[in-house]
Amino acid sequence: MATPFSERCPCAAGRHMQVHRRFEFVCRAGRAPIYNGRDVSLRKEGKMNRRRFLLQTLAGAGSLSFPYVAAPTVLGANDRIRIGFIGLGGRARWMIQNEEYPGAEIVAVADCWLPRCHEAARLKPEGEKWSKYHDYRKMFDQEKLDAVFVETTTHARVLACIHALQAGLDVYAEKPLTLTVQEGRVLVDAVRRYKRVLQTGTQQRSMPINIQASRLVREGAIGNVHTVIVCNFEGPQGWYPRPEQKLPEGLNWDQWCNQTELRPYHALLQRRWAWWWDYDGGGQSWGVSGWGAHALDQVQCALGTDDTGPVEIWPESGQPDAKVTMRYASGTLVKLEEPKKEGHSQLGAVFAGGKGRIQILRGDFIADPPELKRDAPDVLPEGPGENRYHIQNFLECVRTRRRPTADVEIGHRSNSVCHLVNICRDVGRKLQWDPKAERFIDDDQANSLLSRPRRKGYELPEISK
Repeated sequence: MATPFSERCPCAAGRHMQVHRRFEFVCRAGRAPIYNGRDVSLRKEGKMNRRRFLLQTLAGAGSLSFPYVAAPTVLGANDRIRIGFIGLGGRARWMIQNEEYPGAEIVAVADCWLPRCHEAARLKPEGEKWSKYHDYRKMFDQEKLDAVFVETTTHARVLACIHALQAGLDVYAEKPLTLTVQEGRVLVDAVRRYKRVLQTGTQQRSMPINIQASRLVREGAIGNVHTVIVCNFEGPQGWYPRPEQKLPEGLNWDQWCNQTELRPYHALLQRRWAWWWDYDGGGQSWGVSGWGAHALDQVQCALGTDDTGPVEIWPESGQPDAKVTMRYASGTLVKLEEPKKEGHSQLGAVFAGGKGRIQILRGDFIADPPELKRDAPDVLPEGPGENRYHIQNFLECVRTRRRPTADVEIGHRSNSVCHLVNICRDVGRKLQWDPKAERFIDDDQANSLLSRPRRKGYELPEISK
């Protein structure tokens, strides 16, 4: 159970008390990085089977002490890519039911709530043949996989991705990619260390018409971009104690809670996890790390800032969901100020330049002047098949070993912008950001929010470079 902030928090009153009231019982300002994992660098080259991987990891979900990375699989042109799914909530089931995997096949699924494996398998005729696992690490051990789709909750995602990388697998990771900035940098280091492919699930990166629209903005078709307008996306809420409910049959609640506090079970916590700060950064539809993850990724792409980010960020008021402005080194201002609109028109952004405007949508764009849209690729309707270009790109990279469209560094940088928005609102003042060091300048309080404590047994391993 969380204790009231008056018993836990050493911080002073003032603006931070507003954060307390917003998050009810959870103090965030004093949390410092915890990094208890051990080095997993290779000390000896050579092969190691997946059974040894399992035996050395089952002792703890996060504490990895073995000097091992699985030998990469070499796929021939005619070899089918064997896929596993980790996490079988609504997004995963949608992906299974509505998308195709050319040259690949799903062979196994895993979820800490075992009944979901059976629910997912019923979506496809071949699903009855899939192997079903309560623990994804057993799936790594017993299946000859080439890649996994990590569709877990956000707070469990990075650790599952790193375990997959260490098992020699390529990864398609759902968005938002990370819970914190620190997690993202560790994940980037792991992908590079183990020489794997990781595609972030920001599928607009691979849509032909979105690629064209981003290129127009980036290459100066509307002149120098001075302002970008996006939705004023909502932040997460704080969870407060509720009466314990009966645990559903087949749910490993300890594994579900993962790095976070082992709270008493409540259905609202499990079913609406994306609303709560401990588990996501605002993962609901109009949330900062929900649709905001797509919109801000579109901003990063069109501005050509895939390896960097803003240098300054500030809230326009002291409200919990204040409008936020970011300034990039080029002078471009990105403003989270547009009111929420019905429909899906806010999955992109409006780019205003000296010679025109472009509004990038999902699968379409609007141009002023209109001739900028001449010879553009076809509009891509939303719905089944909208992820096909992104999935195809990932599977091609599994074969070719090239970096994918939404490589881990790109995903990390875009997701970091989401984290910066939440941190800026929490501290309630202007912040200077060093995108190279990935630290705030001369601000210990803001820097303390770049990482979070992790529960014992779910720590991230240290990754040698």
